Amino acid sequence: MEWYTVALGLLGLLMLFIVIGLPIPFALAAASLPFLWNIQGWNTSVVSSELKLWGVWIDYILLAVPLFVFLGELIGRSNIGPNLYQFLHQGVRIRGSAAYGSIGACAGFGAVCGSSMVGALTIGGVALPEMLRLGYGRRLSSGVLAAGGTLSVLIPPSLILLFYGIVTDQSIGDLFIAGVIPGLLLVTGFVIVVLIWGRVRPEDIPSNEDANRMPLLIILSTLGPVILIGLVITVAIYAGIATPTEAAAVAALLTVILAFTVGGLKWQGFVDSLFATMRTMGYLGLLLSAGVLFGFVLTYYRVPQQFTELFLSFELSPYTVLTIVIIFYIILGMFLEPVSMTFITLPTIFPLMAAAGFDLIWFGVVYTITMEIAVLTPPVGLNLYVIQAISRDQVSIGDVILGCLPFIAAMVLLILILIVAPDVALWLPDQMR
Repeated sequence: MEWYTVALGLLGLLMLFIVIGLPIPFALAAASLPFLWNIQGWNTSVVSSELKLWGVWIDYILLAVPLFVFLGELIGRSNIGPNLYQFLHQGVRIRGSAAYGSIGACAGFGAVCGSSMVGALTIGGVALPEMLRLGYGRRLSSGVLAAGGTLSVLIPPSLILLFYGIVTDQSIGDLFIAGVIPGLLLVTGFVIVVLIWGRVRPEDIPSNEDANRMPLLIILSTLGPVILIGLVITVAIYAGIATPTEAAAVAALLTVILAFTVGGLKWQGFVDSLFATMRTMGYLGLLLSAGVLFGFVLTYYRVPQQFTELFLSFELSPYTVLTIVIIFYIILGMFLEPVSMTFITLPTIFPLMAAAGFDLIWFGVVYTITMEIAVLTPPVGLNLYVIQAISRDQVSIGDVILGCLPFIAAMVLLILILIVAPDVALWLPDQMR
């Protein structure tokens, strides 16, 4: 069977199953099985499928995923995340402090949690009602929080960077450290967007905010856990003390202790965190397993290699190839969420990027920023619906979309900066080596 027949068949079946409403993990597996049977026959393919699925669930590296998810759920259900926003809002006595505080809180939350949706839900659940109460414009309030949640995806630890590293077989530690400087640049870009917004539409930012200063003890109980958890993760990984999985385990245990002692976490919140993690991992585990089957079929028929050779035969410049890939992901992001895109498309795309001469650590950062744009693009922009849902109908989905546009522009600008100056992402990993 020719490789292009397999590629078109896989894509056609996948789209068919998604359109008829089959969940993406089952759609991936269902699209793969006919070709798997063609390769191995019924009996052998059943056994090999079981082995491949079991291999995903016992993979040591993948153990970091539920640990980071659990860590984020604990922080979201304790007072640590909300207090971080309150500190940054009340501690910075300038016009627009609630908007700047939202960005800072999302960045701080991103340093200990790798999920965009959890970040938007945790900080947005506290910040959005407060900003609306203070008189901030609906579009600014919703846009800054929906976009701010994406900072959790770029600032390490990041689940998308983790999945990217697994699929492309790149160093997780190098990917995490490569996201630090671009993450800080994106935080700066978001601050500049709010500053310009305040100049262009001054009515969207109140001149006075009735916020009381936080007591010193609450400040310490707010900053201490975030700094400590972030240091444990970064120092353990980059000093070579622990692997990302080991660092995630230690950080998760530390988060449990801090959430109960200084975060005000109740037993029910702990139980809810466990169940939320299991629900998330039930979906992600099935997606990972189905992605392995899908990737095996692609690899067996050499679809990524043949696709790369075909694409390179057009003799396009590397930057033309990169532009096509980024546009492809932005369009695809309107219909699929980032984790699904990673396992469906990345096995075919990353060999093409390597053949075009791009560093795969650098491309991992560019890819992650593109995934951030994807969670802000309708009709399947997850962060858009999270923020609209927690507003309790005070903000329309149209307001959220329009509010995100300037922040999306900041992300596009960051991608351009990374293209012009790749060392923005690569300098820190080089220094750490």
